[in-house]
Amino acid sequence: MLRQYELVERVKAYDPQADEDLLNRAYVFSMKAHGSQLRASGDPYFSHPIEVAGILTDLQLDDETIATGILHDTIEDTVATQAEIDRLFGKSVGRLVDGVTKLSKIEAQSDDERAAENLRKFLVAMSDDIRVLLVKLADRLHNMRTLGHIPSPEKRHRIARETMDIYAPLAGRIGMYEVMDELNQLGFQELEPEAFASIVARLERLRTGGAATVARIADDIRQQLARHGVEATVQGREKRPYSIWRKMEGQGIGFEALPDVMAFRVVTTSPADCYRALGVIHQHWKMVPGRFKDFISTPKRNGYRSLHTTVVYGEGGRIEIQVRDAAMHAEAELGVAAHWAYKQGDEGQAARESYPWLADLVEMLEHAASPQEVLEHTRMAMFEDQVFVFTPKGALQPLPRGATPVDFAYQLHSEIGDSCVGARVNGRDVPLRTRLVNGDQVEILRSKRHAPDPAWESFVVTPKARAAVRRQVRAKQREAQLTMGRQLFEAAAARFKLPMSDETIAAGLTRLKLADRPALYTALARQMLSEHALREALLPGSTAGAPKSRKPKAAPAIPIKGLTEGAAFHLADCCHPVPGDRIAGVSRPGQGVEVHALECPVLERDGTDRLDLAWDAASPGATARVATVVHNQPGSLAAVANIIAAHAGNIVNLSLKHRDREFHTDIIDIEVADVAQLNAITSALRAAPAVVSVERVTAT
Repeated sequence: MLRQYELVERVKAYDPQADEDLLNRAYVFSMKAHGSQLRASGDPYFSHPIEVAGILTDLQLDDETIATGILHDTIEDTVATQAEIDRLFGKSVGRLVDGVTKLSKIEAQSDDERAAENLRKFLVAMSDDIRVLLVKLADRLHNMRTLGHIPSPEKRHRIARETMDIYAPLAGRIGMYEVMDELNQLGFQELEPEAFASIVARLERLRTGGAATVARIADDIRQQLARHGVEATVQGREKRPYSIWRKMEGQGIGFEALPDVMAFRVVTTSPADCYRALGVIHQHWKMVPGRFKDFISTPKRNGYRSLHTTVVYGEGGRIEIQVRDAAMHAEAELGVAAHWAYKQGDEGQAARESYPWLADLVEMLEHAASPQEVLEHTRMAMFEDQVFVFTPKGALQPLPRGATPVDFAYQLHSEIGDSCVGARVNGRDVPLRTRLVNGDQVEILRSKRHAPDPAWESFVVTPKARAAVRRQVRAKQREAQLTMGRQLFEAAAARFKLPMSDETIAAGLTRLKLADRPALYTALARQMLSEHALREALLPGSTAGAPKSRKPKAAPAIPIKGLTEGAAFHLADCCHPVPGDRIAGVSRPGQGVEVHALECPVLERDGTDRLDLAWDAASPGATARVATVVHNQPGSLAAVANIIAAHAGNIVNLSLKHRDREFHTDIIDIEVADVAQLNAITSALRAAPAVVSVERVTAT
């Protein structure tokens, strides 16, 4: 444990202007506050905040951050108060300590509700002042270094998993790769002890078999650079066990098949020398195609810059080499800490400008509908890998690997994403689900009358796009459910002659414990409230002795005009009803209304009450399913497709059900406007020489 004078000397060594008195007062206050408290290891608890402060000095952080590290557990674990910290150490340190205190326990594995709320606070506080995260990372790093002293295996596993899910990715996202690597390594060691031990043993055998291999290769690289006048330092190391394990798992290969276990870092004196060094390396050793990345001309979103390449060294062996200058190296080692952005006066603004993904993430969390969405968005944002694409004007836009034009549109602005109707990539119209690759130029086609398609959620990869699509879908669902619920309410009122006065309805809402009419309509649409319960709430005692399913025979059909499929209702997959069919609805609690053709066996088998429904003239088209038996000969399928197209039908799915020597049976899903159009298509198909029979599939 660092002594008081040692800690002060370490800070003064890199920051002579540091407030020595602040550090001394914080040291003494924390030591007295924690008193005789002990850690699981048996060490004085006070040793933990001092070790955290020591880690922060390794990152060469300012005196306020060091003081926060010393004091970060005082409010949570001692009798010290926030007011006391503010009074003794100033508002700035008090704000940082308060921020870290609120984030002290993110139990992501045991309670999603609490985890999501804590995570939300974490990221909001982090966006206000990035130093909150730096202290929290140092705190977690020391806790992970001493994890083995915790007796409970379940608690150790929870902490390790939480570290690898949240803290290590956060460290990586702000460029602190050394911290990220150590957190991942310690978590991996706890969660996969057998795999860790196996890889360490194999690395040891590799090391014993060629102890001088790393040093020899590093010296060889250094000499080649010197011959060409490139001044640089070269460091070599074996890859960490966790990095090796991830590659083995990702590629499905064994340790012996790994192509590059060794990695080397070349640090030059300038960016120009980086490219000169790269040229020397590629001239002397063969580059492995597809393994070169230029993060100097196109930095990562966290500011990371370096050249990455893999070359063939010796007899088929591969080595990975990173080339960067001294400034890039400092940034790669320390990330945001290398910038001292917090010294510029506006900590939050500096963090938001340096890390725009953080502002996007906070915006997404504000609109998340559930704790699961909060955690999902955060983990997705943490683990992004990148591709770089261009706007039509040539502006560079980094995106996660696998991103689509929809992701690109939302990355530019939420309004652009919401109004996106198409895309051109490199001047060519492409489907919106197209995966973008490095160097693509992307143009978004827009329409103000367009709204996001719920189907986008199945292929977008950025959390911002996914959150926006979900938000729009939820808005559509609310609107459709209110419309459906109002229709259900009015139909029930007419059927049972329910009173409609404001006073009666207000009393009914109170009995049902619902806030207002929209809540009532939504409950009816989602089938969370039965007509029986509604009748009893509005006319207490009217349902006494009556079975819940009893209804008068005459009932007006409820139109589904203007409602969005998938919101208040959805068409059943078993019978595929289309406009013109006689239809009825089945209640699915929490899911809305399932619409069936009246002849569908599910209606009889289900045993639940039916809702009498009706199409409207303005109802959108639907997908019908037909089974066609055709001759097994060239051109038969083309003839079927041509007939469907000639009658303005659209094939959305086709599958081969049976095939023998003479015939094959195809199941075809056809988008049609109504039954009349479907009948025209089936009649034309039956008249075709290639077709043996056509039948509509109305039950499965």
